[in-house]
Amino acid sequence: MREKVTISERGSLTIPSRMRRAFGIKANDELFVEETEQGLLLRPAFSVPIELYSEERIAEFAREEKALAKKLQAGI
Repeated sequence: MREKVTISERGSLTIPSRMRRAFGIKANDELFVEETEQGLLLRPAFSVPIELYSEERIAEFAREEKALAKKLQAGI
């Protein structure tokens, strides 16, 4: 598959819709751009959100674990 694309003044390029569909690329997906001997290579970038736990959230986990332990001990 080969398509000609144009880079905008801001450095943006539009990937043709048939290529986006073929590779499952959707709006707001992230890609890595790599420099290779053959030129530029686009690869999917997988981002995993990280949750930073507050003290309140940690306390909530502890309460839930205690409640679960009681239920397991009771055979429920």
